[in-house]
Amino acid sequence: MEWGKALEFIACFMVLLAGALGSEESKDHGQPPHIIFIVADDLGWDDVSLHGSSQILTPNIDTLAQEGVTLTNYYVSPICTPTRSAIMTGKHPIHTGMQHDTIGADEPWGLGLDEKTMAQHLKSLGYSTHAVGKWHLGYFAEDYIPTRRGFDSFFGYYNGRGDYYTHEDTEGGFGGYDLHKNGEVHWPDFGQYSTEIFTEEAQQIIKTHNASQPLFLYLAHQAVHAGVYGKDLVEAPHKYYQMFPNIKTEGRRMFAAMVAGLDDSVGNISQTLQDAGLYNNSIIVFTTDNGGPTNGYDGNHASNWPLRGCKHTLWEGGVRGTAFVNSPLIEKPRRFSDRMMHVCDWLPTLYGVAGGDPKELTNLDGFDQWDALSK
Repeated sequence: MEWGKALEFIACFMVLLAGALGSEESKDHGQPPHIIFIVADDLGWDDVSLHGSSQILTPNIDTLAQEGVTLTNYYVSPICTPTRSAIMTGKHPIHTGMQHDTIGADEPWGLGLDEKTMAQHLKSLGYSTHAVGKWHLGYFAEDYIPTRRGFDSFFGYYNGRGDYYTHEDTEGGFGGYDLHKNGEVHWPDFGQYSTEIFTEEAQQIIKTHNASQPLFLYLAHQAVHAGVYGKDLVEAPHKYYQMFPNIKTEGRRMFAAMVAGLDDSVGNISQTLQDAGLYNNSIIVFTTDNGGPTNGYDGNHASNWPLRGCKHTLWEGGVRGTAFVNSPLIEKPRRFSDRMMHVCDWLPTLYGVAGGDPKELTNLDGFDQWDALSK
């Protein structure tokens, strides 16, 4: 009788052990993690409830941040193109010639072809690489577009701004339609809201991805950048607009609707990763490109309170970014990190966790921050 109980105990123990091992295997199938890199455009410090905003609630962003690591001492460049170049190269913009300004629609320059991008680095480690949304690193020659810079596919726009529905841009005396797919003009989504079509494209990439290969998905949203100058600068579907009757200022209310659409996108991407069985071996990065432009040419009714300054300035409101990392691979999640981090740190950090040796990446300004993020 006692021997029978012992056998029963051993059997139960083996079942529990197998379950535990299976759980660990589901987190890491012996391959590098999938990397989902989400960039919000012109999002202010006080535009997410993560930072205490009671005016605009962002439950999906908040949940992912609170379940991961929220960065409270994280810095970016004060405008778009320099930050995006730092993400892609791991270098300060002054070391790549991208420090001066954003790239205008009529300007013949871009990120130098001698610079290797994050996509190219990860592709060398066996990753499938995809870009969705905003590029803004040059397209005056074909060699500068995303599919020539390491991405297997691209769906989005090349310039810095545009109409959220017609996808037209008017800038510097030039105007035209700016929605492209893999190097070709893409007309089928004319009239469709950009946040939604970019989310749907990202979801489709995740759903159809072969889980045996690591995935790098770069989702650079148009939201919440202002639209085309001279038209409605802030645009969002009515279903989001009606969520904010508490906001009496019309522009701020429409901006809040744009943020709500962005927040829905983040939640949908996370859920799609889980539905596809990829989440347990994934790293989700969320970052802004710069502070919110509270006024001026790009003014979108953002708020950086209580930080001083805004986009285009070197005050905290221009360069202190909203960011978090969410991943089951983080050893100590559910915390705020006040360790200083810069946007150019992402490349060596993600290259290292992807299985590469960051020390092999020469002449970088960024540092591998994974231990600081994870432990």
